[in-house]
Amino acid sequence: MGQISSFGMNSQLNTSDLKTGVTPSASGSAYLEVELPGKEGCAGLKLSCSVHGPRSLPRSSPFSPHIILSAHVKFAPFATKQRRGYLRDPTERDLGIHLEAALRGAIIADRWPKSGVDVIISIIEGDQDRESSNTQSDEVWDMMNTLSGCITVASAALADAGIDCVDTVAGGVAAVVRDDDDDGAPKIVIDPVPSEHNKIDAACCVAYLSTRDEITNLWFKGDMPGSDMGFYSDLVQRGISASKQANRVLIDCLGDTVR
Repeated sequence: MGQISSFGMNSQLNTSDLKTGVTPSASGSAYLEVELPGKEGCAGLKLSCSVHGPRSLPRSSPFSPHIILSAHVKFAPFATKQRRGYLRDPTERDLGIHLEAALRGAIIADRWPKSGVDVIISIIEGDQDRESSNTQSDEVWDMMNTLSGCITVASAALADAGIDCVDTVAGGVAAVVRDDDDDGAPKIVIDPVPSEHNKIDAACCVAYLSTRDEITNLWFKGDMPGSDMGFYSDLVQRGISASKQANRVLIDCLGDTVR
């Protein structure tokens, strides 16, 4: 692949709107809207998250010394270019599995024995760029940014619900891309927009606890040489940098809520 240069784009969350308390009937809730860089007024991602619980499990359930976490991610039928069905598809189940793993590492689970909590995310707008993202490969990379937003908005909703966590967990994405203006040389960017690059070789989504300096979930897709682990390390470090930027937005939102 050759030498990969590190190049940081402005995080998409620099042009985002994160709010909590948007669903009064839920224990906690949050809403995240992310605009595409350079396209003001055109939202590339809209997510709504509601948290229900903690609540007691049914009497018939086996005893659990810790809280039972369940995460569900569902696209609205109109969220993407291709109309979605009402039943969850494999992509939505994958997003739910990675989201659950990311949140499980943050929640202090033994505070609520034999209890359950449901985290439900509705993706209202799921495409990064409806005009340009036309291929299946672009949609695969868009899922990384979608998961990143899901992690961040779910963390805000958990805080709004008063569920104790060891730290706020935020999502960030880094990708290895190639562009003509750089003679096709690979470089690393954060929060990539697939339509702005000729090719994406690989990407990773990192769920990161900033204060504790811990990763709770790492989702990698793509093709990178297995002989040089430095490529992987650089990509993960850039993903952590993107997570830290998202965490600042999260902390600012929660700080405004407290005030």
